[in-house]
Amino acid sequence: LENLQPEIKKLAEHLRYEVSVRGKQLGWSEKVVRFHFKKNLRRIIAKLYIRDNCHPFKATLLMWVQIPMWVCVSVALRNCSVGAMDSEVQEQFSAGGALWFTDLTAPDSTWILPVALGLVNLLIVEIFALQKLEVSRFQKLATNFFRVVSVVMIPVAATVPSSMALYWLSSSFVGLSHNLLLRSPTFRRLCCIPRTKSDSDTPY
Repeated sequence: LENLQPEIKKLAEHLRYEVSVRGKQLGWSEKVVRFHFKKNLRRIIAKLYIRDNCHPFKATLLMWVQIPMWVCVSVALRNCSVGAMDSEVQEQFSAGGALWFTDLTAPDSTWILPVALGLVNLLIVEIFALQKLEVSRFQKLATNFFRVVSVVMIPVAATVPSSMALYWLSSSFVGLSHNLLLRSPTFRRLCCIPRTKSDSDTPY
């Protein structure tokens, strides 16, 4: 998608000129010219997406699987922690922790898990923000929104059972690891990921 932008920009300039000339010939108003420009540009971009097999919706497919799974596992862990499913399972959770969170049914009173969760989520947001060379107003708003969500998750994680906070932290840590790995030039070459303008030889 990033590598297509220069081609889209060039085609858009050529299309704008063609539509403008055609509009003058047929006596179109400025509104009609804009309509035909946008309509044809969408068609051209759709063809480019098909050609390079990179429709933006494909980038969101994982999210539509990940979010429901995250919610379902969180609810399941909460039910196990409060004994909603089986008191025997709750007993196992109460003695199945480690380090400072030995009781997975109780919130983390030290706030280590919640704060770690917030920091990891903020790191993920900042990594995404650093990848963008040209940031739109919507992208700025989205980045700030996710920054706020990352901070708000800290007190939320401090009030839920440690099993949920631990799962959230583990999930976020795996996400952070994926993001860092995908910034590695060596890994990108191994996976034949095309080089983009925003790529860095020293990403870390």
